[in-house]
Amino acid sequence: MTRCSAPPDPAPPDPGSSDTPAPDTGTPDMAAFRAGSAGYLSNHLARLFAAELTAALAPLGLAPAQFMTLLELWAEEGLTQADLVARLDVEQATMAQTLARMERDGLVTRAPHPTDRRARLVVLSDRARDLRAPALAAAQGVNARAERAIGSERMAALVEVMGDLVAALRRR
Repeated sequence: MTRCSAPPDPAPPDPGSSDTPAPDTGTPDMAAFRAGSAGYLSNHLARLFAAELTAALAPLGLAPAQFMTLLELWAEEGLTQADLVARLDVEQATMAQTLARMERDGLVTRAPHPTDRRARLVVLSDRARDLRAPALAAAQGVNARAERAIGSERMAALVEVMGDLVAALRRR
């Protein structure tokens, strides 16, 4: 009678070998995921920019949320809270808190809307108008620091791609 024997077990792979595939755990390698994720990287970059902008605006008594609101009001004064919410892609409650703080800090006042009794127009104070040049200079300094790290051509390309992504993701 002939016996069939099973083939010998293969030798276990050498853990130090580059030929050894990583075990499939069903989850992606987190370092590779972070390095290749536009969402993760843009969020991380936004936090870094926000920290730099916070430091640059602090001597002016401004916070980044106030600055982005002022950017809209410097471009077009007399917007409503709803206008600002739509333009800045923030929640209504967030904008309400930002405007309350800006009012408290003497940056804006609210005036009656000429045709909508429920709405109020956000109007810049003289102080907010006077902050325009130094606040823009502070923000441009943060952008210039980042640009020095990657060069003007790459920064221009990055800004273009980011603008495209903002437009694409707004189209829900």
